[in-house]
Amino acid sequence: MSFFTALTTRTFSSSARMAAAIKNVTVIGSGLMGAGIAQVAAQTGHTVTMVDIDKAAVEKAEKRIAASIQRVAKKKFSSDEGEATKFISEALSRLNTSTDAVASVGSADLVVEAIVENIGVKQKLFKELDQAAPEHTIFASNTSSLPIGKIAEVTDRKDRFGGLHFFNPVPVMKLLEVVRIPETSQNTYEAMCAWGKNMGKVTVECKDTPGFIVNRLLVPYMFESVRMLERGDASARDIDVAMKLGAGYPMGPFELMDYVGLDTGKFIVDGWAKEYPDNPLFQPSELLNKMVAEGKLGVKSGEGFYSYKK
Repeated sequence: MSFFTALTTRTFSSSARMAAAIKNVTVIGSGLMGAGIAQVAAQTGHTVTMVDIDKAAVEKAEKRIAASIQRVAKKKFSSDEGEATKFISEALSRLNTSTDAVASVGSADLVVEAIVENIGVKQKLFKELDQAAPEHTIFASNTSSLPIGKIAEVTDRKDRFGGLHFFNPVPVMKLLEVVRIPETSQNTYEAMCAWGKNMGKVTVECKDTPGFIVNRLLVPYMFESVRMLERGDASARDIDVAMKLGAGYPMGPFELMDYVGLDTGKFIVDGWAKEYPDNPLFQPSELLNKMVAEGKLGVKSGEGFYSYKK
């Protein structure tokens, strides 16, 4: 056997072992993101424990997942009712729930956190989990805007820590941003990528930069749109029409902000502005601050840049 062949074989075997290692997954959080991640993991052959401190929230998410899996099965096996039934049964059998985060990580190969975007809350959670999880367990945050390195700094496994940023709705959106901090080991990175591909996602690598790839480009774009509106350069509707017809975007920036939530956009930029006060791209918007203060949050409140009241 040549050196190249031996090296390739060892590399392949190592990668295969890492991919196989992530079988038991614990997802902390049962909101739209957490439930979506848990659903896809269960559908793709992983044993999953979905955790939330609120028992009612877990039960609600479990029902939502069951309904979603049924829709997936109906579409995937439209001409084979038996296979559809089997798919649903097997996926749901792999899904477990818990209200005890610490107890849920005892046999986890991977822990994915998808809770509130508050760095103190995330650090408290991971510090507790770090004491309870096996040494081999990889920790990952699904945060869309907070620094992975700061979340990881409270643990003793920075080499086994990274970001796994999914997009909503998780069962539909194909992209997974795999974020590595300077301490993330190559084995950890490869294991996260392999797991993402097993989940049916297309993975892209990114360093621990604000917003990673998508939000780093998307959020400043949305805020520059608001500044155009503030200056009176164009109306919200005309800016939306221009970007849809001129750039081929499926939604204009104001439609997108209403969908995401104006409070979410404000939260992200406020955090970035505090961390990087000299970056003009991260400056808050007076108009957006005023709208959030008035409770105009977008689709979820019935009014944002557009009205959704019937």
